[in-house]
Amino acid sequence: MARQRKKRTHVRVDETANPTAPKLSKCFVIRSGPVGTAVTALVRDMRKVMEPNTASRLRERKKNRLKDFVSVAGQLGVTHFLIFTRTEYGTNLRIARSPRGPTLCFQVTKYSLIRDVLGLQATPKSPGAEYHTSPLLVLNNFGGDSKQMKLLTAMFQNMFPPINVKTMQLSEARRVVLFSYNNETNRIDFRHYNIGVKPVGISKSIKRIITAEIPDLHNYDDISEYVLREAQASESEAENGIDSKVTLPQDFVGRNNKKLDQRAIKLTELGPKLELQLIKVQSGLCDGEVLFHEFVHKTPEQTKEMQHERERRKQMLLSRRQQQEANVEKKKAEKNANRLATSRGSEKQNLVELESDDDITEHFPTEYEDESSDDYIPNMRDQYEDDRNNELDEEFSDIEYNINQSGYEKDNLFDEKLENQDSSESEVRTFSAGRIKKNSAALGKAKAIIKSITTRKTKMEKT
Repeated sequence: MARQRKKRTHVRVDETANPTAPKLSKCFVIRSGPVGTAVTALVRDMRKVMEPNTASRLRERKKNRLKDFVSVAGQLGVTHFLIFTRTEYGTNLRIARSPRGPTLCFQVTKYSLIRDVLGLQATPKSPGAEYHTSPLLVLNNFGGDSKQMKLLTAMFQNMFPPINVKTMQLSEARRVVLFSYNNETNRIDFRHYNIGVKPVGISKSIKRIITAEIPDLHNYDDISEYVLREAQASESEAENGIDSKVTLPQDFVGRNNKKLDQRAIKLTELGPKLELQLIKVQSGLCDGEVLFHEFVHKTPEQTKEMQHERERRKQMLLSRRQQQEANVEKKKAEKNANRLATSRGSEKQNLVELESDDDITEHFPTEYEDESSDDYIPNMRDQYEDDRNNELDEEFSDIEYNINQSGYEKDNLFDEKLENQDSSESEVRTFSAGRIKKNSAALGKAKAIIKSITTRKTKMEKT
């Protein structure tokens, strides 16, 4: 039986469905360098905060650099980078806008992980479907006129996707992220909450009956005892006041949270918690001109001098890059020239082995001279090779016949000298030795010719 495939329970948003819709903000939450187990857990927790518009299962390697992530950010639509680092002085966080900056550099003075926050709660909430939608953003005390304050506000707002109150569904408001600026300490508090609702105007026992499935009644004789035991309002409800009560304009998640019902807003902290302090602002992506620094203040002359030095370095890098590109093009040209020379040398060697062009044209048949097809040259070479092989075979046969004939004539002359009674035995032997020596030289020369012809024929067959 085939294994049943799990169906997707969360449908991702199709960005191409509505071209006029605002572009979603996406981010990479990464760590740089050795940071330890605690900061690594903080990186995982921040990825959960930024879900679903982040890479939750992103794996960094020791060899990875920032440029590696920037190179793929454009293809994936990533707009922000959250980079955690750790030094001997503490933990740092850089929030950068891709691809050209600016970059906000923070020092993380305090932080608590998700497991630490849930460990302090009496009834911790387990994560559920609230991470399928982006969190809402709340900024508190970010109303200053300074440039760094305006930049902070714009950066935090662009990190999260915008919302349209008219078209937004109430069920999508499941989480909220809070950035609160403290004017006295110049630090920013980061909090992450879950949004829930609860009935108002009723006792705890009735709330349990409404929200839970079946209450525990084994210690009561009658249900009226359970209902009347806590008939008064709870202390937490009195503390919340009238401002926390709302009328639901739409159906909300949870049991019996219907439209037009009156409910009280309940925030449950999910974590993590961070306390940030802005150290400096850079114009580029983790580099560039320092627009603001909390501890270092420079005169206009020093700022101008640093700007000139930065421009000089840029020009130097540009000239080096141009020189490198010129060297690369030069090497490519030399490589192509060597390749062309090698190919021409091999073609020339093949033509030498096939004898000169004049000899080739002599053996080409006349019917191929006016041909213009693609098979013209191969046909001429095949015809030439066939004719040349036939000539070599005829020459080989003639030489072999002459050798045999010379041996036959030598035997006849020797017999004639023996039959002639007038010639002495010494004369016969002298005459025979001279003939044999002459014929032996002819035989050696013939063998050399046969060897050279055989070699040429072998090369012709190979080519």
